[in-house]
Amino acid sequence: MSGHDVGHGSGGDTRGSSGADREAVPVALISGGGAGHEPAHAGFVGEGMLTAAVSGGVFASPSVDAVLDGIRAVTGSAGALLIVKSYTGDRLNFGLAAQLAQDEGYAVETVVVGDDIALGDADTHAGARGLAGTVLVHKIAGALAASGADLAEVTERARSVAGRLATMGVALRPGTMPGSGEATFEIDEDRIELGLGIHGESGVEQVPHRPADEVAAELVDRVLAARPLDDGARVALLVNGLGGTPPAELSVLTRAAHRLLGQRGLRVERTYQGSVMTSLEMAGASVTVLPLEEGEAELLDAPTTSLAWPGGGGPVERHDDVPVPEAAADAADPGDPDPQVRAAVDAACQAVLDDESRLTELDQVVGDGDLGEALARGARAWQEDPADGSAAYLLRVLSARCRRAIGGTSGPLYAAGLVAAAQALEDGADWPGALAAGVDGIQELGGAEPGDGTMVDALRPAADAAPDGWEAVLAATEQGVRSTVEGVSRKGRASYVGARGQGHPDPGAEAVLTWLRAVREAGRAG
Repeated sequence: MSGHDVGHGSGGDTRGSSGADREAVPVALISGGGAGHEPAHAGFVGEGMLTAAVSGGVFASPSVDAVLDGIRAVTGSAGALLIVKSYTGDRLNFGLAAQLAQDEGYAVETVVVGDDIALGDADTHAGARGLAGTVLVHKIAGALAASGADLAEVTERARSVAGRLATMGVALRPGTMPGSGEATFEIDEDRIELGLGIHGESGVEQVPHRPADEVAAELVDRVLAARPLDDGARVALLVNGLGGTPPAELSVLTRAAHRLLGQRGLRVERTYQGSVMTSLEMAGASVTVLPLEEGEAELLDAPTTSLAWPGGGGPVERHDDVPVPEAAADAADPGDPDPQVRAAVDAACQAVLDDESRLTELDQVVGDGDLGEALARGARAWQEDPADGSAAYLLRVLSARCRRAIGGTSGPLYAAGLVAAAQALEDGADWPGALAAGVDGIQELGGAEPGDGTMVDALRPAADAAPDGWEAVLAATEQGVRSTVEGVSRKGRASYVGARGQGHPDPGAEAVLTWLRAVREAGRAG
């Protein structure tokens, strides 16, 4: 099934199954995220772990609709738990899918995992990232669900585990983006990168190269400093390879980390080693420590048919192709065609396609390099299946195209903004009012404010200037883009590179300027 991996295990029925079958199905566990982290997340689908995994493009969150399809495919009457890594795109797409599924009558809960301790708690970034510790949440929650626990109990345990996890990563060499041949960040031969994530972004600090024992001490000490533990505390240790680290080198790091934890007075009751959540072929590793509560060692030991679980998997007896129930057709009345708005939408989409390469290059500097490609997917989705109708109808259709095709962070944000603008038009607002409502919708969903170094820095000034006409809108937007050059991003993927992004405009803000210019020109031509 495109974008999904589903297995026979906890969950596994659909809404098309009989009522008796649905009653017998345990809580479904669904996770996912961008590709490039293999074996996560599809490798953990199996009895005793995940029921389904939903994949996006490389380093890009799956779309809202892809996640919603996954929920529909495997969720029975016991409900589903979404286990989400704390990246903006994943939180938005999985979160909105959960809301839509709840509206359809599914019992759905969400747990967000942010086990990264490298960035600290300062309000200068988008929050702690979800790293390899997420796999331990999969295992414990999956074993609990397989035992017959209800959704509330599985959710509570998963949140508890997520709140105790701590992970710190290190890299010796970056990964390479498929198709481009370009490294995801730069590092000198005699340096190592500390505190990096799993999406190609650089870390928080480069330090001189050092022996494995010293690297292990650096990682372990930072983890324990961020999550202090009492002497004698029982812990599980996970040492994760980032894709290009040979098992022999990973074993050296595991040995050192295990010994160091013992020297710090901790009881290491379970140790796992392997490449469970990678970053393409990056040479590096991460160390995760989980303080264990009563019964969790046994849940980690519980059998699973997952092929990627480093604790060992069992035989897979069969593989089922699980159908996705069809969504209800949209019965909205298109209304009378509005040629001027249709022309503006066409022009905006073409402008995004024409600017794809430049936006990608900008995003490679401060993000993960996928913005141009992501927005181009949305533009192509419109061009391949355009619509005619009223202004509000066209915005709603474009919102659906963005929601399904773009994924990542931009997809749900643009979708939310377009829906809010359409609703404002339906309520009688003029275009400046609709633009303001759209920006409000984006800010409400994403949480960004002007000055955070996101597309809101371009959109909010544009909306504020809209009553004064197009020249004022473009002037305010251009000033908003310039304001992102010297600032440090505090939201989105760019926030993880901190001051390294200074001197470069925010790509999302640049994209806003691109399509606003096109809309203005379309209006002149009309």
